[in-house]
Amino acid sequence: MFARMRARVIAQDPSKDVLIVCYCDAMVATSASFSPSARKPGLVVADLREAALPLSIVPPTPARREELTKAHDATYVDDVLGLRRDNGFGDRDACVARSLPFTTGAMLSAARHALERRVAFAPVSGFHHASSGAGAGFCTFNGLAVTALTLLDERAVGRVAILDCDMHYGDGTAEILRRRDPEGRVLHATAGLHFGAPEHVDAFFLWLDASLRACAECDLVLYQAGADPHVDDPLGGFLDDAELARRDALVFQGLEAAGVPVAWNLAGGYQREPDGSIPKVLAIHRRTALACVEAYGLRGVVRQP
Repeated sequence: MFARMRARVIAQDPSKDVLIVCYCDAMVATSASFSPSARKPGLVVADLREAALPLSIVPPTPARREELTKAHDATYVDDVLGLRRDNGFGDRDACVARSLPFTTGAMLSAARHALERRVAFAPVSGFHHASSGAGAGFCTFNGLAVTALTLLDERAVGRVAILDCDMHYGDGTAEILRRRDPEGRVLHATAGLHFGAPEHVDAFFLWLDASLRACAECDLVLYQAGADPHVDDPLGGFLDDAELARRDALVFQGLEAAGVPVAWNLAGGYQREPDGSIPKVLAIHRRTALACVEAYGLRGVVRQP
């Protein structure tokens, strides 16, 4: 509750009327994987800059080993970073390993900024299939769980919600929370557990409404805005453009009205062109950012390094 009140007070400062984006080039890696998530942070930030949104690009603090081990077994963390064990892409690429503390750190940094500024954005994917001792599904370290458990242990918050609107079930997050949060301090709402077909649209929005009401009782929400629920996604398939826009508007408007700070990130999105580019995925993520800017009335001056 203290964090919520603090965010409300600081939000009144018009000099902070921009969207904080936790990003640095060290978050970007190359990977031969089917998923574009290793290189996507740089592509998304470049796209949002071109769209001239009111952004303030802030370098994240890389996650420390003691923060990563809030959610993951120490041997797993050490082996992945030491290139002795496969990452979530199924390889031992040194470029990917170097990026991992920064991508997870971006989520934690965004959450810290959100507690001060109402909302902040980490342009990263690849979290929710990572379990305490293994990577999977293009996910290596679970930045959602790391962030929630770190802030809870620091007593920066008393209760956190993870609102996961990716197409797929956040099975890694669920496993970590079963092991690391027996007290139930983290509310975990994952759409992929329940929905995945066009006939599920109405039920999804009923679930989202109920989830947002539960999130309103928390001190912080970590919102994973997946692009892969789009009906044209090769690994997705049940929401069209208008329904994705409705999803994002409901989340941001609802949580802003409830006065709950929100740190959000990307997830999923596998539509690609023959040349490997991902303009349709970037357009989905851009529309999510626009929904955030509009919901929070962000009209400040663009601030870019």
